[in-house]
Amino acid sequence: MGRKKAREQVELKHKLCTRVNDQKMRELQAILEKNPKMDMSALVRGILHNRKIKIYVKDETLDNVMEELARLRTEIRAIGVNINQITRHFNTYPTPQQKLLYAKMAFREYQAVQPKIDELLTIISKLSIKWLSN
Repeated sequence: MGRKKAREQVELKHKLCTRVNDQKMRELQAILEKNPKMDMSALVRGILHNRKIKIYVKDETLDNVMEELARLRTEIRAIGVNINQITRHFNTYPTPQQKLLYAKMAFREYQAVQPKIDELLTIISKLSIKWLSN
């Protein structure tokens, strides 16, 4: 299955060749490094048509924060799975003693979530201060 034919107005019929000096080439390549979704011809077309060029900037200071958030998400998800399993056992046993045992287990799991939530809120409040300060 081939690609669709472009409309007459959008179709790129004419090829342009140009030369640039070393400095301009380095500038263009630097822009391309910051936008992995573009190639040189798309970049030059964007510049010719006066379009906005997106430049992606990676803030390396947030790498540790993102790893910490991912770790917390994994831990909270694991605790949630434990609580779901305990709840399933709680609902399958009819005797009050067994229900009490599973209720205590679930309560301990809920208590384990609270420090994780506090840690998460601390990280988020620091991030919001950084984001909203600009």
